[in-house]
This record gives sequence, structure tokens and C-alpha cells, in this order.
Amino acid sequence: MRFVQRKFHTYGIVIVFAFGLTAHPQMTTAQYDNARTGADLNEKTLTPHNVNQQQFGKLFTLKVDGDIYAQPLFLANVSIPGKGRHDVVFIATEHDSVYAFDAYGNPSTPLWHVSFLKEDETTVPARDVSCPFTQPEVGITSTPVIDTKSGTLYVLARTKRTRPPASEQYRQHLHALSVTTGMEKAGGPVEIQASVHGSGAGSKGGNLVFEPLRENPRAALLLSNGLVYLTWGSSCDVGPYHGWVMAYDAKTLQQKAIFNTSPDADDSGIWASDTGPASDKDGNIFVATGNGSFDVTAGGRDYGDTLLKLHPDGRDLKPVDYFTPFNARELDEKDHDLGSGGPMLLPDQAGPHPHLAVIGGKGPMIYVVDRDRLGHFHQESNSHAVQTITTSRGIYGSMAYWNHNVYVLSDYDSLRDFEVKDGKLIFKAASSFKLEDHAATPTVSANGDKNGIVWVMSSKGWASPDRRAVLYAADASDISRQLYASNQNQARDSAGYALRFNVPTIMNGHVYVGTKGEVDVYGLLPARPR
Repeated sequence: MRFVQRKFHTYGIVIVFAFGLTAHPQMTTAQYDNARTGADLNEKTLTPHNVNQQQFGKLFTLKVDGDIYAQPLFLANVSIPGKGRHDVVFIATEHDSVYAFDAYGNPSTPLWHVSFLKEDETTVPARDVSCPFTQPEVGITSTPVIDTKSGTLYVLARTKRTRPPASEQYRQHLHALSVTTGMEKAGGPVEIQASVHGSGAGSKGGNLVFEPLRENPRAALLLSNGLVYLTWGSSCDVGPYHGWVMAYDAKTLQQKAIFNTSPDADDSGIWASDTGPASDKDGNIFVATGNGSFDVTAGGRDYGDTLLKLHPDGRDLKPVDYFTPFNARELDEKDHDLGSGGPMLLPDQAGPHPHLAVIGGKGPMIYVVDRDRLGHFHQESNSHAVQTITTSRGIYGSMAYWNHNVYVLSDYDSLRDFEVKDGKLIFKAASSFKLEDHAATPTVSANGDKNGIVWVMSSKGWASPDRRAVLYAADASDISRQLYASNQNQARDSAGYALRFNVPTIMNGHVYVGTKGEVDVYGLLPARPR
């Protein structure tokens, strides 16, 4: 199994740089790889033996100009002009900024900092999107992605013009930045524009046009086979909105393909909370939608509450397969979005279903499906799934995989570990800690198949909006054994204020925690002199 896991990471985080750097562990995309397994298999410093209250804690804080919903990314040994080589952590903020910091806080000032705001632009005020969840401004929400071959960081940013014309007040742009300087590349940025034929909500004259105010790009960006994929849902279900998927050429930023999940209806947004669309080695793209009508079996084109398998074909993204729960209509009526979670692709398995995907939603349900034969839709049951598992409450985000184990955390629940055996998930253990509010996406650090640690970060609460984030760590081989929590020594280790659905980044002995206006960095504490 170790070989299979490494196979996934060869197109995720372990890459040879083509612009002058040697091979190093990297984090270039959300959840470490395009399969979205959420596992860093190259962590040689942090172990279950030294991650504890006595030896591990907060080292320093990186202050930035806005809130951080995007997962921090990491490149080693980057040559910064005039500043030498650094291991770099990249941070994107809701104030439409991107920062490159030395990953170990030396220096603590940015190596470079780029703002996407021009003189006549601001970020989008939360009141404009009629949704209180991302306060007080909306700028960069989705996790960027890095192309190591060209040294390019791709970022999707939202802005608001402060001058007329009002018809062009809100805009979204895809930026391509040099990882060494932050300078724009490939003729960027390019404005996001798209339309499809359809009669859905907001359409005019048989055309449905992308609406930059209502469309919310929450899910992470994806780079697959030379294409940068972007996806959209909405803010607080404020319509009209639709699920959009767009592909852009990584070299030229030319728009290559468009897909709309509800061209003749509404909703069907792609949220995925803090996670992103997944892709396999053949370039198939997996995204999940939430809400909206499902009418494909009646000859329609609307994919509400569906896990879609898309493949680029000229100017189109073709839906080559899909999985829709039998109770899709009920899920829509109750706002139990399947698309509240993002898909995870498991490494190859033994048995009749070697290629599995796992997806969870607000249902509350985990679906294990065969991604070679997703099964489409069955009227009476979910028999077209390989397995379904009822959870205590809904799932917002995704899961993590390590060493034959799947880790998942649903709303108001303990972290749970399922062993993967013969293509099925078998409950194994639960953590001793339980989150007080929203679900979260776990992530794993390990040295191959040894020294696994599961990390999870508490989310912003409904009842207590000014709650400090808490970073938890559990032994991945026995998650009932809690190793650490940042609230055990609050004077030393307290993190910033929590946001919703953030995922920590673990790299080279450090844990990067994005919060309100700062990234808190944890690691092994300096040894005390004897």
C-alpha cells in the first residue's frame, strides 16, 4: 500500500522543479494532492512521541491584512530575488492579498506581498452578497494552486468597482503569479466571463450568464493535465445562482471549457466547504453539487445533489458519469446538500471495486462509490453505491486517508476512524475530543506508513462567533489517544479567532493554522537549557 500512496503524491506534493529547484516535499494544492487524500507522507520531524504539551506549541504568528479561509501552501528552496533561497509559505486573504513568507519566520516580514486592489476597487462587502458567514469582506476565499513546472501560483479573487458603470461593479479575476516575485504572468489577470444556453434562473433570451456577485468560489482551485479548474456555488443560497465549472489553460490563461450544473433550473452549487474538486490520473474531474433539481433521468440537464465525473472535451466538460442519491428530492427540500462536502479518491483497492471515491454531505451520510461505475440514479434505494454509512450529523468538507484508514469529522461530533478493508469502510475508533460546533476536514502527517498524526481545527461557532480556534492532534494509529490541543496552555499556544472550515497545513515540522487576520505557526519548542 505504501507504493500506491506514493503514486498519488507524485502528482501532488513530491515534484522536481523545472525552474531551478531540486526535489523537495511540497504542498502545491489543497489537501496535498489532486486525489484530496489530505495526507503529507514526508513528515520526518513531528511524531506521536514529541507532539505533546511539553515539547510542542506555538512558535510565532504571521500577521496579514485580512481573514484566511484558503489553506496555506508551501514550497521549499525558492530563490527570491535579492533575498536568497527560502522555504516559503503562501497565504491568501479576504482582503485580496497574497503573501510569501519565510516558512520559519526568519524574516517575519513578507518576502513579497501582492494586493489585487486597484485605486477604484475594494473587496466585496459582506452586506453586498447578503450573507453574514464571511465577514466583513469577501476577496480570496478558495485555496490557490501552484504549477511547479513553471513556478506559477494561480489565485481567484473578487473585487468591487467604486466607480460607474454599475453593470460592471462586481468582478472576478484569475491571476497567475510568479512564486519568486508575485509578479503577474501569462498575460494575467483574466476576468471570469461565461455563458451557456439555458432557461434557468436568471437567464435571458435562452442564455445563462455567469453572475460575479452571486457566484461564490468557495472550493479550492485544481490543476490537472495543464488546466486550472475553478468552481462556484453561492453565498447563503442567495439567488439566482448555479454551479459552474470552468477550465483555463495554465500557460495562456485562455478559457478552455465550461460546464453548468443547472442550466435549466437553479442552485446545484459546488461548495465543498474548505476542500476542492478531485481528479484522477486520466484527467477526470470529480465535483459534488448541493441543492437544486435533478432531472437527468427525465431527459433534463440539471444535476442537483449529485457527484459528477467530468472530462474535458474541446470547449465542453462532458459529464461522463454521475452518482445521485435516491432521495435527491428530499435532500434538496431539506437543504441537506451532498455538495457541502468534497470528494476524496482512495488509492487502488483489492476486490471488485479497485477505484473508489468517498463523499459526505449534510444528509447525514457517507457514500462510498465506484468511480469507474458511479451508478447514476436508482429510484428506491442507494444500492448503486458500494456502501453508505449514516453519520451523527452533517459533513462539511472532506476526509483524510492514511495507511488503510479514512478519518472523518461530522457536525458536533468526535473524529472517527474507519478502516478500509475489502473496499468497505469499517468503524474502528473515535477521538476523545469532540468539536463544539461545525464539522471540519482532518489532515494527516506521517513519515510514509509510520508516525501518523491526525490534525483537525475547530470551526467558527454559531453561538460563539468570537471563539478562538483550537488545533487538535491525535495518534493516527489510535485516534482515541489525544496528543495535543492548543487550548491546553492558552497563554502560550492560543490561536487566533476561528473561521469556518479551515484546514491546517503541516510541512517540515511546522503546522500552519489560518485564522482571523493571522497564521499561527506551531512546532517543536526550543529545548530548555539545563
